[in-house]
Amino acid sequence: MKVLLICDDYWHPGQVPIDGVAPLAKQDFQFDIIIEAADFKTDMLSSYPVVLLSKCDQVSQQNKESWKTDEVQKAFVDYVEAGGGLLAIHTATVAGENTKTLDNLLGCKFASHPRDLPVTVQPVKPHPVTKDVGIFVETDEHYRLEILSPDADIIIASYSPAQGEESKYAEAPYDNCPACICPAGLVRTQGKGRVCVLTPGHHLAVWHNPQFQKTLTNALRWCAEE
Repeated sequence: MKVLLICDDYWHPGQVPIDGVAPLAKQDFQFDIIIEAADFKTDMLSSYPVVLLSKCDQVSQQNKESWKTDEVQKAFVDYVEAGGGLLAIHTATVAGENTKTLDNLLGCKFASHPRDLPVTVQPVKPHPVTKDVGIFVETDEHYRLEILSPDADIIIASYSPAQGEESKYAEAPYDNCPACICPAGLVRTQGKGRVCVLTPGHHLAVWHNPQFQKTLTNALRWCAEE
Protein backbone atom coordinates (compact mmCIF):
# COMPACT_ATOMS: atom_id res chain seq x y z
CA MET A 1 0.00 0.00 0.00
CA LYS A 2 1.28 3.44 -0.91
CA VAL A 3 1.11 5.95 1.95
CA LEU A 4 1.93 9.65 1.87
CA LEU A 5 3.79 10.56 5.08
CA ILE A 6 3.87 14.29 5.88
CA CYS A 7 6.07 15.07 8.88
CA ASP A 8 8.62 17.37 10.57
CA ASP A 9 8.09 20.52 12.61
CA TYR A 10 9.98 22.56 15.19
CA TRP A 11 9.06 20.33 18.14
CA HIS A 12 8.88 17.03 16.29
CA PRO A 13 11.75 16.08 13.97
CA GLY A 14 10.54 14.19 10.95
CA GLN A 15 13.10 11.45 11.46
CA VAL A 16 11.05 10.06 14.35
CA PRO A 17 7.99 9.09 12.28
CA ILE A 18 10.21 8.18 9.32
CA ASP A 19 12.14 5.69 11.46
CA GLY A 20 8.91 4.81 13.26
CA VAL A 21 7.17 3.50 10.15
CA ALA A 22 10.28 1.87 8.66
CA PRO A 23 9.44 -1.61 10.08
CA LEU A 24 6.11 -1.51 8.24
CA ALA A 25 7.96 -1.90 4.94
CA LYS A 26 8.02 -5.63 5.76
CA GLN A 27 4.22 -5.55 5.52
CA ASP A 28 4.20 -4.11 2.00
CA PHE A 29 3.67 -0.49 3.03
CA GLN A 30 5.49 2.00 0.82
CA PHE A 31 5.93 5.50 2.29
CA ASP A 32 6.47 8.56 0.14
CA ILE A 33 7.77 11.26 2.47
CA ILE A 34 7.31 15.02 2.54
CA ILE A 35 9.32 16.96 5.12
CA GLU A 36 9.20 20.49 3.69
CA ALA A 37 5.54 21.46 3.42
CA ALA A 38 6.51 23.68 0.51
CA ASP A 39 6.95 20.42 -1.44
CA PHE A 40 3.33 19.44 -0.78
CA LYS A 41 0.84 19.91 -3.61
CA THR A 42 -2.84 19.30 -3.02
CA ASP A 43 -3.22 17.21 -6.17
CA MET A 44 -0.86 14.63 -4.63
CA LEU A 45 -3.58 13.40 -2.28
CA SER A 46 -5.60 11.57 -4.90
CA SER A 47 -2.63 9.26 -5.60
CA TYR A 48 -2.81 7.68 -2.15
CA PRO A 49 -5.46 5.59 -0.37
CA VAL A 50 -4.27 6.99 2.96
CA VAL A 51 -2.21 9.93 4.24
CA LEU A 52 -0.26 9.75 7.50
CA LEU A 53 -0.04 13.27 8.89
CA SER A 54 2.50 13.82 11.68
CA LYS A 55 3.12 17.54 11.34
CA CYS A 56 1.63 20.64 12.93
CA ASP A 57 1.07 23.94 11.13
CA GLN A 58 4.76 24.59 10.41
CA VAL A 59 6.56 24.28 7.10
CA SER A 60 9.47 22.37 8.68
CA GLN A 61 11.70 22.10 11.72
CA GLN A 62 13.61 25.17 10.54
CA ASN A 63 10.65 27.14 9.22
CA LYS A 64 7.76 27.83 11.59
CA GLU A 65 5.61 29.60 9.01
CA SER A 66 2.09 28.28 8.50
CA TRP A 67 1.43 25.83 5.65
CA LYS A 68 -2.16 24.77 6.32
CA THR A 69 -3.77 27.39 4.14
CA ASP A 70 -7.50 27.44 3.42
CA GLU A 71 -6.73 25.70 0.12
CA VAL A 72 -4.72 22.95 1.82
CA GLN A 73 -7.36 22.35 4.48
CA LYS A 74 -10.15 22.20 1.89
CA ALA A 75 -8.09 19.73 -0.12
CA PHE A 76 -7.85 17.40 2.88
CA VAL A 77 -11.60 17.66 3.48
CA ASP A 78 -12.36 16.99 -0.20
CA TYR A 79 -9.91 14.07 -0.19
CA VAL A 80 -11.54 12.41 2.81
CA GLU A 81 -15.08 13.08 1.67
CA ALA A 82 -14.25 11.48 -1.69
CA GLY A 83 -13.12 8.30 0.09
CA GLY A 84 -9.53 8.98 1.18
CA GLY A 85 -8.14 7.93 4.54
CA LEU A 86 -6.38 10.23 6.99
CA LEU A 87 -4.28 8.97 9.92
CA ALA A 88 -3.22 11.87 12.17
CA ILE A 89 -0.58 11.19 14.81
CA HIS A 90 0.54 13.25 17.82
CA THR A 91 1.70 16.66 16.54
CA ALA A 92 -0.92 16.62 13.76
CA THR A 93 -3.49 17.50 16.43
CA VAL A 94 -1.72 20.78 17.31
CA ALA A 95 -3.92 23.55 15.93
CA GLY A 96 -2.62 26.61 14.15
CA GLU A 97 -4.11 30.08 14.30
CA ASN A 98 -6.38 29.37 11.32
CA THR A 99 -6.73 25.59 11.09
CA LYS A 100 -10.33 25.20 12.25
CA THR A 101 -11.38 23.36 9.09
CA LEU A 102 -8.71 20.70 9.49
CA ASP A 103 -9.21 20.52 13.28
CA ASN A 104 -12.89 19.77 12.69
CA LEU A 105 -11.97 17.10 10.16
CA LEU A 106 -9.83 15.40 12.82
CA GLY A 107 -12.61 15.87 15.34
CA CYS A 108 -10.25 17.11 18.02
CA LYS A 109 -7.29 19.35 18.77
CA PHE A 110 -4.37 19.40 21.18
CA ALA A 111 -4.98 21.18 24.49
CA SER A 112 -1.85 20.62 26.62
CA HIS A 113 0.66 18.10 27.92
CA PRO A 114 2.87 17.75 31.00
CA ARG A 115 6.57 16.93 30.95
CA ASP A 116 7.57 13.51 29.59
CA LEU A 117 6.34 10.77 31.91
CA PRO A 118 5.23 7.13 31.77
CA VAL A 119 2.02 6.83 29.76
CA THR A 120 -0.17 3.73 29.75
CA VAL A 121 -2.04 3.23 26.48
CA GLN A 122 -5.01 0.87 26.40
CA PRO A 123 -7.75 0.01 23.88
CA VAL A 124 -11.17 0.66 25.40
CA LYS A 125 -13.48 -0.45 22.59
CA PRO A 126 -13.46 -3.26 20.03
CA HIS A 127 -12.66 -1.82 16.60
CA PRO A 128 -10.56 -2.84 13.58
CA VAL A 129 -7.90 -0.33 14.73
CA THR A 130 -7.64 -1.98 18.16
CA LYS A 131 -7.81 -5.60 16.95
CA ASP A 132 -5.11 -7.71 18.67
CA VAL A 133 -3.64 -4.59 20.33
CA GLY A 134 -2.70 -4.86 23.99
CA ILE A 135 -1.84 -2.41 26.77
CA PHE A 136 1.60 -0.83 26.65
CA VAL A 137 3.58 1.72 28.66
CA GLU A 138 6.17 4.12 27.26
CA THR A 139 7.61 7.46 28.30
CA ASP A 140 5.94 10.08 26.13
CA GLU A 141 4.25 13.47 25.99
CA HIS A 142 0.80 12.74 27.39
CA TYR A 143 -1.46 14.76 25.13
CA ARG A 144 -4.72 16.19 26.42
CA LEU A 145 -7.29 16.71 23.68
CA GLU A 146 -10.25 18.97 23.16
CA ILE A 147 -12.90 16.90 21.39
CA LEU A 148 -14.59 18.94 18.65
CA SER A 149 -16.88 16.46 16.92
CA PRO A 150 -19.80 14.71 18.63
CA ASP A 151 -19.27 11.70 16.36
CA ALA A 152 -15.64 11.21 17.43
CA ASP A 153 -15.54 7.59 18.61
CA ILE A 154 -12.90 7.16 21.32
CA ILE A 155 -11.41 3.67 21.00
CA ILE A 156 -8.11 4.08 22.90
CA ALA A 157 -7.40 5.78 26.23
CA SER A 158 -4.19 6.78 27.97
CA TYR A 159 -3.28 7.22 31.61
CA SER A 160 -0.45 9.01 33.39
CA PRO A 161 0.21 9.13 37.15
CA ALA A 162 0.63 12.29 39.17
CA GLN A 163 4.13 13.73 38.88
CA GLY A 164 5.92 16.20 41.15
CA GLU A 165 4.44 18.99 43.22
CA GLU A 166 1.33 20.76 42.05
CA SER A 167 2.25 24.18 40.71
CA LYS A 168 0.83 27.30 42.33
CA TYR A 169 1.51 29.28 39.17
CA ALA A 170 -0.50 29.24 35.95
CA GLU A 171 2.67 29.97 33.97
CA ALA A 172 4.21 26.67 35.12
CA PRO A 173 1.65 24.09 33.88
CA TYR A 174 4.29 21.39 33.40
CA ASP A 175 4.63 21.12 37.17
CA ASN A 176 0.88 20.89 37.66
CA CYS A 177 0.34 17.25 36.77
CA PRO A 178 -2.31 15.23 38.59
CA ALA A 179 -3.12 11.69 37.48
CA CYS A 180 -5.00 11.92 34.20
CA ILE A 181 -6.96 9.71 31.81
CA CYS A 182 -7.24 11.04 28.26
CA PRO A 183 -8.41 9.97 24.80
CA ALA A 184 -5.47 8.46 22.93
CA GLY A 185 -7.19 7.20 19.81
CA LEU A 186 -10.38 8.13 18.02
CA VAL A 187 -12.04 7.42 14.71
CA ARG A 188 -14.70 9.14 12.67
CA THR A 189 -16.02 9.20 9.13
CA GLN A 190 -16.80 12.11 6.86
CA GLY A 191 -18.41 11.65 3.48
CA LYS A 192 -17.01 8.44 2.01
CA GLY A 193 -13.72 8.63 3.93
CA ARG A 194 -12.25 7.64 7.26
CA VAL A 195 -10.18 9.52 9.84
CA CYS A 196 -8.16 8.08 12.71
CA VAL A 197 -6.28 10.10 15.33
CA LEU A 198 -3.59 8.65 17.63
CA THR A 199 -2.01 10.88 20.26
CA PRO A 200 1.08 8.84 21.32
CA GLY A 201 4.24 9.29 19.29
CA HIS A 202 6.59 11.98 20.53
CA HIS A 203 9.45 9.51 21.00
CA LEU A 204 10.72 6.80 18.67
CA ALA A 205 10.39 4.15 21.40
CA VAL A 206 6.62 4.64 21.22
CA TRP A 207 6.53 4.13 17.45
CA HIS A 208 8.66 0.99 17.76
CA ASN A 209 6.64 -0.53 20.59
CA PRO A 210 5.10 -3.72 19.14
CA GLN A 211 1.62 -2.75 20.33
CA PHE A 212 1.84 0.67 18.68
CA GLN A 213 3.23 -0.92 15.51
CA LYS A 214 0.15 -3.14 15.44
CA THR A 215 -2.06 -0.10 16.02
CA LEU A 216 -0.37 1.73 13.14
CA THR A 217 -0.85 -1.23 10.83
CA ASN A 218 -4.50 -1.58 11.76
CA ALA A 219 -5.14 2.16 11.48
CA LEU A 220 -3.56 2.46 8.04
CA ARG A 221 -5.54 -0.49 6.74
CA TRP A 222 -8.79 0.74 8.30
CA CYS A 223 -8.32 4.26 6.92
CA ALA A 224 -7.64 2.78 3.49
CA GLU A 225 -10.70 0.51 3.87
CA GLU A 226 -8.63 -2.63 3.34
